[in-house]
Amino acid sequence: MNPGAEILLAEPRGFCAGVDRAIEIVERALRKFGPPIYVRHEIVHNTFVVNDLKAKGAIFIEDLAEVPPGSTLVFSAHGVSKAVQDEARARGFDIFDATCPLVTKVHVEVAKLAREGYEFVMIGHKGHPEVEGTMGQLDHGIHLVEDVADVAAIAPAQTGKLAVVTQTTLSVDDAAQIKDAIRRRFPDIREPKQQDICYATQNRQDAVKVMSGQVDVVIVVGSPTSSNSNRLAELARKLGVDSYMVDNAGELRAEWLEGKSRVGLTAGASAPEILVNEVIDRVKALGAVSVRKMGGIEETVKFPLPKGLKL
Repeated sequence: MNPGAEILLAEPRGFCAGVDRAIEIVERALRKFGPPIYVRHEIVHNTFVVNDLKAKGAIFIEDLAEVPPGSTLVFSAHGVSKAVQDEARARGFDIFDATCPLVTKVHVEVAKLAREGYEFVMIGHKGHPEVEGTMGQLDHGIHLVEDVADVAAIAPAQTGKLAVVTQTTLSVDDAAQIKDAIRRRFPDIREPKQQDICYATQNRQDAVKVMSGQVDVVIVVGSPTSSNSNRLAELARKLGVDSYMVDNAGELRAEWLEGKSRVGLTAGASAPEILVNEVIDRVKALGAVSVRKMGGIEETVKFPLPKGLKL
């Protein structure tokens, strides 16, 4: 790094309200009922968080058959399909739903419009648990598009009642391009009153847009499975800045910072601040001498916990 190099810290970054709530649900369940607490899928997509909860007694599973009868089960922040909900109830588990309320909002909209006879176009990444959960609210009539090219290939049974929904953690700009293509093909498509991409995803992307013009390299703290973290690194690259994503400080490579005077640092919505601080220490060890926080939106959103988890 160049002498006198600076770290510019994005604001906001890290945990969002949905992630805070999901982790709190698992931790409270562990304290109230004792381990093991079973969690369907990673509660959030962060290695550190998952390993920390494992150490406290959480057991992460994909197949409900792995959960013993009478156990306490938590659904992850990404949401689950109707089939998973029905199976969990049929097996008699004590269930706590940690689905992010902003994802639940999409599920509610899909159910409401489906009753009115709508089909859906969903913008999202195939195989992502949030997409599987949202598409799994219906047994038919929901069509996934991952990019503009996919829009031409879908074949709804009818176009008179068609609505669009979106994975909450997408690139705002990419989703807008796909939505434009959907509008061109289906001019009368119904759109949500408020965009589905969550406030935290939007805010972190906006901060990276501002930061990218002021730095020589962007480091994103986030796990490889985290959709919103990947989008932050992609966005910085699209804006012409070298960008790298690290799960922890140990993955940071000194050569990424060679010849750099200002390092931008942010974190995905499921990455805890302890990991950001460890990356700051690592960058300082490589030659940075100061840390400056950007101005940015202060997030005050807080979601209530499910009933039955008061300690």
